[in-house]
Amino acid sequence: MRILPILFCLSFLLPAQQPKPTPALKQADFERYLKELSNWGRWGKDDQLGAINLITPAKRRAAANLVREGFTVSLSHQAEKEKTADNPRPFLHQMLSDGKTPNAQAHSDSFTVAHHGLAHTHLDSLCHFFWNNQMYNGITRDVVTAKGAEKLSVYNYRDGLFTRAVLMDIPKLRGVPYLEPGAAIFPEDLDAWAKQAGFKVEPGDIVLVRTGRWVRRKEKGPWSGSLAGLHMSSAAWLKKHDVAVLGGDSAQDVMPSGVEGVGQPVHLLVLVAMGMPILDNVDLERLAEECAKRKRWDFLLTTAPLAVEGATGSALNPIAVF
Repeated sequence: MRILPILFCLSFLLPAQQPKPTPALKQADFERYLKELSNWGRWGKDDQLGAINLITPAKRRAAANLVREGFTVSLSHQAEKEKTADNPRPFLHQMLSDGKTPNAQAHSDSFTVAHHGLAHTHLDSLCHFFWNNQMYNGITRDVVTAKGAEKLSVYNYRDGLFTRAVLMDIPKLRGVPYLEPGAAIFPEDLDAWAKQAGFKVEPGDIVLVRTGRWVRRKEKGPWSGSLAGLHMSSAAWLKKHDVAVLGGDSAQDVMPSGVEGVGQPVHLLVLVAMGMPILDNVDLERLAEECAKRKRWDFLLTTAPLAVEGATGSALNPIAVF
């Protein structure tokens, strides 16, 4: 069946980055993708790791060989402590003792962070999203209780992520500093960038998608609602290439999604169908500069969540190593 394209209101986009119209998809299209892209049972009926299984010992050894300089880049966005349109629950840093605390023999503090959302760099575990009351591998959402998630929690990733990562710099591909909210990224964009940058995406890779969100935020201020991001069809591209982890500088999904009745289809397909954890709100600006300087867009990436049983995600600080 041929799907007719419709135009979202994109008149505010820069002429150089006008994307093709975002197709209007039905919930049935999303449901079909759920079945076609499913990894349920691929690594056993009791599997809770999902696509992380693609990061094999051999893959880690190969990733370690990517380190030629020993140069590191943090991909964590600075903790946002102020309440803004895209940060309704700011990072709380509280000093428990300081230089004026009587009789103190050390300084100490505490952190409070609601990591999910659009402000803090974090990992989404596989229990974060569900569809029709099911999470990855058919595990029902009733295993997530007031005490936490009995299955698919971030605790499963406590041994860390250590693998090859590639940067997809879509603004650079389109010749703009950043994508405007609502701009969709399609599989052909990902293919075009990989060809232009001179690399191939391999099984077990982490794919990081830059939209330039942090540049736009610095220039125009925080906003919420519409976001640049991946169109639902890009989920099939991720499955085709056997990507292990999806990451980016925003919430991954283009918003509005263009899918009737489904606000974040990429999140759902990646987490629920493919069992692929997500790195949200990664800061890719310095990384993009270093990649361009070297004309090299692949590197070792290593990170790990806090080892919290039952947690649906975790703040973290991913490190790229050249």
